[in-house]
Formats: sequence, C-alpha cells, structure tokens
Amino acid sequence: MELLTEIAPTKLAIKAKQVFHNLSPAELIEAALQNGEGVLTDTGALMCDTGKFTGRSPKDKFLVCDDKTENTVWWGDVNFKFSPEKFDALLYKMLVFLEDKRIYVRQAFAGANPDYRLSLEIINTQAWHNLFCNNMFIRPSQDDLVNFSTDFTIICVPEFEADPAVDGTRQANFTIVDMSRRILLIGGTGYAGEMKKGIFTVLNYLLPQENGVLSMHCSANIGEQGDTAIFFGLSGTGKTTLSADPNRGLIGDDEHGWSETSVFNFEGGCYAKVIDLSREKEPEIFDAIRYGSIVENTRFIEGTRTVDYHNNSVTENTRTAYPIHYIPNAVEPSVGGIPKNIFFLTYDAFGVLPPISKLTVGQAMYHFISGYTSKVAGTEMGIKEPQATFSACFGAAFLPLHPTKYAALLGEKIHQNKVNVWLINTGMTGGSYGVGNRMKLSNTRAMITAALNGDLNKVAYTKHPIFGMMIPEHCPYVVSDILNPRNTWADKEAYDATATKLADMFKYNFEKYADFADEEILAGSPVIN
Repeated sequence: MELLTEIAPTKLAIKAKQVFHNLSPAELIEAALQNGEGVLTDTGALMCDTGKFTGRSPKDKFLVCDDKTENTVWWGDVNFKFSPEKFDALLYKMLVFLEDKRIYVRQAFAGANPDYRLSLEIINTQAWHNLFCNNMFIRPSQDDLVNFSTDFTIICVPEFEADPAVDGTRQANFTIVDMSRRILLIGGTGYAGEMKKGIFTVLNYLLPQENGVLSMHCSANIGEQGDTAIFFGLSGTGKTTLSADPNRGLIGDDEHGWSETSVFNFEGGCYAKVIDLSREKEPEIFDAIRYGSIVENTRFIEGTRTVDYHNNSVTENTRTAYPIHYIPNAVEPSVGGIPKNIFFLTYDAFGVLPPISKLTVGQAMYHFISGYTSKVAGTEMGIKEPQATFSACFGAAFLPLHPTKYAALLGEKIHQNKVNVWLINTGMTGGSYGVGNRMKLSNTRAMITAALNGDLNKVAYTKHPIFGMMIPEHCPYVVSDILNPRNTWADKEAYDATATKLADMFKYNFEKYADFADEEILAGSPVIN
C-alpha cells in the first residue's frame, strides 16, 4: 500500500505492507495488545516499555543546517548541525525500511488557537506510539479531516537504527528536525516523548519568528473571572502541583504560546511523571490513569495488575500520557486570555531567595534567561552540597533560537500588558539544605493565591540588597517572619555570604548571554558590593 503525504514543498510517498489511518483509542489499544506492545492495568490503562531509552537523548537530537536555519538557529551545546544530504539519505533508508512494515498514521494539531496551530501527520510502526500521539496532540474533528493539509510530518520508527559512520549520527538512535522539508525523523528509540518534544522544538522555532508568538515551557491555569496565570519551573520546583488548583481551570501543564490575544496550549493531553504517585498527593493525575491512558516503564505489584508507582526498577522517569479532558477542571478549548500574573518557580536549596518576591521587567527577563533551580545532596551521585542548575527560559533543551530572543519577546509582552511577575522559592528557608527547612506547600499556595487575588498590591515592599527583587512585608494567611529570607537565618552573616555566593553563580552563568542582552536585561542582574 502507498501513502501520499503532503510535505511542503513536495509530496512524500510512503509505501508499507499495511496502513491504518486514524484508528480510535480502542482500536489502537487492541492492536497494541495483539502486537505484544503492552498489557492492561487494573484501571484499564495500557502499560508499555520504551526499551533501552527511558528518557530523551538530547545529545542525539539534530537540526538540519541549511539556508533557512544556518543564521537563525542557536548552534552549540543544545542544537547540533546535520547536513541536508545526510538527512535525505537517512530519510530514504527509513522509507525503504518501512516498505514491508505495518504503519499507523494519524492526523493531529499542535496549538489550540486555530490561527497558529500546526497540522501534523504522524507515522508510527507501533500502535501504542500512535495512541500516545492521539493523547498528546490535539484531536481534529471529522470536519477538520475533510480538507486536512499537513504542515509537518513525524516519522517515528524505533526499530530502525542508524549507522553513525555512514549516516552522520552520534549513535544508532536519533531525532532530526528538518525545518525546510518540514519533517521530524526519529529512529532507534522507543521513548515516546521524543515526538512531543520534537514538535515543541519546531513550534519554538516557527512561532516567535513568523507570528510574534512567545512559545513557553510552562503550565497555565485560569480563574473564575477569566484571569490567566502562567507557571514556569524546572523539574522538582512544583510547576504541576501549584498550577493544579481546584479553584481554577487547567489550560495545560507543559507547553503554551502567548499571542496578541491569548495564551493557548500546544497540546491535547498531559505527560506526567508517576514515580511515587498516590491519590492523596495527586488525585487528578491518579484518577486520569484509566482506559485510554498510557503508563510507561512501570511495574505491577507482584501477583496483581495494580501499578506499583514506587517501583523504580526500570527508571525514575516513569510517566503517564492521557487526554487533557481526563482532568476534571480542564478548560476546552485549552485557551485563556492575556496573563495577569507570571510565576517563576525555583527550588533554592541555598535558602537565599524569598518565598515570594516581585520582579521588574528587566529582572523578569534576566531570571527567565537564567532559569535557575538547584539540586541537593542525595539527588545524584557525587552531590554533597547544594548545586545551582540553570536552564535558559526554563527549557534550554528545546530552544532552537538564542534565549535572548525569547526573553526580549517576553519583556515586550509584559510591558504591553502590564503583567505582574513573581519569583517563588519552593526550596529552603532558615538556612541552606541540611540546616534549614523546606518551604511549606500550604504557605506557597497561600502566597500564590494572594498574588492572584491582588492582595499583594496593597502591601509595602522591601528591596533585596543583592538580587534587587521586592519582598512583600505582609501576606494574608502567612506569618510575616518568613517573607524576608535573611530574617529566617540564625546566622545573618552566613546568609549574606551564601547570598553573595549564589549571586556570583548567577553572574557567571549569564556571561555567555551578556553580549546578546540589552541594558534592561543586564539591569536585572544581582548587585554585589
């Protein structure tokens, strides 16, 4: 059988033994079970393994370097060059490989705002991968499918391995984006998240340049009065937990765009970590793992079909993928208005940053580019004291453009819309890790609620002497003593020394961006006397 898929500026002919188009979740689950790709859990979810790779492989992700990308992509440690000739040769080999295979084809959208959405055609050799795409991307209506025109094609073939010596890859697995041919090639890895993050990379390239839309690695929710809030934060900072507010509707948990009129979800589902998951801790996620959902790299409690969420024998990165409407308070369509509040979440293991503080626009751009959080002793081998971690724009691995491009667009939108920007420390208070205590979740929630309700517009502020952010002197339902971090330390001189040490880390990290940053961004830097 032959499948003709539209890819600007040409059409791509794909031959396969069998072609299944837009199967329903039930049909895909049945096919996955028949193919031996997974088993059902006692809640009806499909449990699958991703094989050798249980996470993304960032060193094996490439972008084709051609006339379109050579002078626009931020080449270096994040974006690795791949030649057009090598791409075409590898694409041809993959198409030959597919000729005697069964493939599952799906049309989908990326982007809940129709003005900026990307039309996708996805070709998988595994049924569960096609179900993953059904869950994670936006599902078109029958009317949408009548005149569907493809903007970007994903070809994901885990069974196909490259020959690095011939094909130009680093190893047998690869993820390669060709912005000109508008194709995403994935091979040698069964980790489904490569498809999701590959398209996120595409949107991060196209939307800011072509549409003036800020693409963001963040969660977003909306209040009863229609006020949108955005939450940025790296893993472990509380992004999913703090945006999951029963009093607010969920727009999305991971990827969004900010246009002239709206904040909109790129996705149609959620891809959540499930290690140590319980109904008590995350009831919405726990109850979303049912028929139609997928759980990756998990294991059963012995003698049952009940998932043991504490089992990390395969990986710590166990996950679930489910449609967003499996979350009771998800809004449909996944679109909100211009945000009134932005929250940068950080786990500051040094205990230096305030639990809540207000940022100027320059400080917001500076902290956005910095993307700070920290690791603590015991999280990784060899870490004996807190370590600062920086990831530009809270998602450096997915940025094809230079981080200052996104920061400048963020600053422009904050200025235009007079948005409040808050820095939230969900880490330590009263001392660094090992001495201080973790910030109570109840206090963090109360401070975020106060910011959302406008209560913090009515209080006095104190300027932090080094980082310069404004610290509220009072906050409803929170003891004032914890608001200024220096006051929580018994040894004030130790606090000053640690704050200076962290500021030095910020400044050192920012050196690689300084030549590309304007005066407003540079003014957001810590000041060390």
